[in-house]
Amino acid sequence: MTATRTGTSQRVVTTRSARANAHIGRHAQTIAIAVVLVVLLIFFAFSADRFATTGNILNLLRQIAPTLVVATAMTFVISTSGIDLSVGSTVALSGSLLAIVLQHGWNPTLALVAILALGALIGFVNGWFSSYQNIPPFIVTLAMLSIMRGTALRATEGYSTPIDGELWIVQIGQGRIAGVPVPAILAVIIALVGWLVLTRTPFGRYVIGLGSNGESLRRAGVNTRKVGLTVYVLTGLAAAVAGVLIATRLSSGSSNAGSGFELEVITAVVLGGTSLFGGRASMLGTILGALTLGVIANGLVLLHVSPFYVQIVQGGILLLAIFANSKVWAKFGAIRK
Repeated sequence: MTATRTGTSQRVVTTRSARANAHIGRHAQTIAIAVVLVVLLIFFAFSADRFATTGNILNLLRQIAPTLVVATAMTFVISTSGIDLSVGSTVALSGSLLAIVLQHGWNPTLALVAILALGALIGFVNGWFSSYQNIPPFIVTLAMLSIMRGTALRATEGYSTPIDGELWIVQIGQGRIAGVPVPAILAVIIALVGWLVLTRTPFGRYVIGLGSNGESLRRAGVNTRKVGLTVYVLTGLAAAVAGVLIATRLSSGSSNAGSGFELEVITAVVLGGTSLFGGRASMLGTILGALTLGVIANGLVLLHVSPFYVQIVQGGILLLAIFANSKVWAKFGAIRK
């Protein structure tokens, strides 16, 4: 009887250990980026005098809000093994057109609804060509990147268009609630909703399933084309929201806004553990990835490092993240399994 109990106990311990190891394996990259973020926070807190001040932290949260909004939606796209390179251009076009229509006397509420609808329409076009016409999303969104940026340049003639600071819509980018910037609050809400949808709804499971084994999902009766279309609509809508946040924060719309924005967003998503090959996603990792990029950019500026180096650092981080994503963490997860 004792031997039986001992054997059962050992099996229980072994099972718990295996489950713990498997859990760590699945979330290894998220844990790693969390550790990196903590290290960066400590480093900049001691090396940059103003980094740990309340004002700078709130400013940091406001600055990364557009990135976090779009990265939340991009997590869904990349989870399906897709990509959206047009988000930066959509940000520029959304902000530019918002400023133009407001200057022409549009009601701010109507202008906001129109710009969000435009973003959703751009996403719909991306999704339709990618999901229903089977054109590689890289090609589709690269073409849309050029089209949207060119449209923004044509609409503004290359000049920034001011937004009247007396309009209520400016408070979306500049307002505060209980001392916290409105953009940061909106970004957190959107990220939380994204996490709930991805982890707690059938749609979230379909998104992951589409990236891991789309054919099996289709045979199970799921309209995979509709799922693919929806994630691009979400990304286009998110890019329009980001464009509104940036334009209202700066009180102007510019066709040059969002330059390199797609690089920053994709880096945040991949850095957080979402696989570029689809089938694996971490919304928490995306949030941590966006925070990490924001902390690096903010900390380097406070250390008086040239802002031109920020893009160099971001590009290097993206390369390392892709390497870790496809080589290091994939093997680590396989070992844990």
